[in-house]
Amino acid sequence: MRVLFWGTATFALPSLRSLADAGHEIVGVVTQPDRRAGRGRRPRPTPVKEAALAAEYPVFTPERPGRPAFLARMRGLRPDLSVVAAYGHFLSREALDLPALGSINVHASLLPELRGAAPVHWAIARGHPVTGVTIMRMVKAMDAGPILRQDRTDILSDETAGELYERLARIGAGGLVRVLEMMDAGALEEHDQDHARATFAPRLSRRGARLRWARPAEEVARWMRAMDPAPGAWSELGGSPVKLFRPRVVEGDALQGGERPEPGTVIGADPGNGLRVATGEGSVEVGEVQPAGRRRMPARDWLRGRAGRVGQRLR
Repeated sequence: MRVLFWGTATFALPSLRSLADAGHEIVGVVTQPDRRAGRGRRPRPTPVKEAALAAEYPVFTPERPGRPAFLARMRGLRPDLSVVAAYGHFLSREALDLPALGSINVHASLLPELRGAAPVHWAIARGHPVTGVTIMRMVKAMDAGPILRQDRTDILSDETAGELYERLARIGAGGLVRVLEMMDAGALEEHDQDHARATFAPRLSRRGARLRWARPAEEVARWMRAMDPAPGAWSELGGSPVKLFRPRVVEGDALQGGERPEPGTVIGADPGNGLRVATGEGSVEVGEVQPAGRRRMPARDWLRGRAGRVGQRLR
């Protein structure tokens, strides 16, 4: 099958590789333009662009993929199907209908749950025990098309968004290849979503990743894992932001002098025993931190530098 692939982030890489390994012809790869990043603010190609160039696929980086001239160029590639995975741009009806067999998407949730840009983060943050990948036919509405296949997986108790993201990328790649096998055989069935059950997973910002210590310890820990590695759950300590990772919920009430401390209060700051913070219910041990302008490090190393003290409050 002649496939036009649309993708940007690392989530898309296993799908791109699996299509090629299964014998499908990649007639072109559409990805986001290079963006300035890093301390030098130099243009940086997307992960998909780097992989596509290494594989010697034709690469296209339109700022506006809906423009008629660009669509005419894609039509000239004569694709049978478009496959979209973590592309990061809404596609017009003209773009979706361009290939003879239309367009399908690899989405990291069990639709209709968690439609939107950040399904992996929100699955962890909201305490979902199970998530998965949906292969769906694309329509103009966001993540609302008929379902072609779903693969489920448990969310592990200590899993971060980054770890789950990588697992779901591999699961999605396998499901995608099987969908194309069924499509080739004329045996693919489509099932409409139950739109009344839809939930949403909006894009996350650094500002929105701030910790809310008044929540129970379990929720605080989930939030840290959901924001790991990016954008990173953070608080201010002494007026300076610090990101916190690798939480462990401590059973029982967090008490200080027989009283429950204010949420966010540091109740343990020993290089030998680590960093412990009170929440609205219970407390959380923090395994790793990243102070502003510095690398991510074990919390114990941070404490050896006298960075945190008992009684200080994270806000």
